[in-house]
Amino acid sequence: MPVRPYLGAMAGSALLLLGTAAGAPAATASTDPAETVTVDAEGRIAEDGSLTLSGTYRCLAGTGDIFISSSVSQSTPAIRYGIGGTRAVCDGEEHRWENTGRVPGDVLTAGPAHVEATILELRPSGGILLEPVVHAVGNQDVTLVRA
Repeated sequence: MPVRPYLGAMAGSALLLLGTAAGAPAATASTDPAETVTVDAEGRIAEDGSLTLSGTYRCLAGTGDIFISSSVSQSTPAIRYGIGGTRAVCDGEEHRWENTGRVPGDVLTAGPAHVEATILELRPSGGILLEPVVHAVGNQDVTLVRA
């Protein structure tokens, strides 16, 4: 059974729980310049409506699970759609990431869009709480093309 579609859901669910839990810790940010994430200049819209985004990342080991999340906006910059989540290998080397997901209806079309990719660690913070730690964020104007 493929695990990849569930990783993004798990990360999103954990963040949702953190955002609604009383006293949940705020996200912190890593400042290590060795940690980077990039977004490829082109995203692909498949015939079934799913969108695939990709790029590269480099990160250092953490104490929790680390993911590459991505979101896209098109006609309304304030409305962003989460597109999948990929588990990261944080060994200081550069790796490729690729996230695939769907958005409601036909809100995304071929043409210009904006993508944000984030390296996010869910670090244990006592009990069942997880502290979200942002390792790097990359923003890129892209072109969505029909695959």
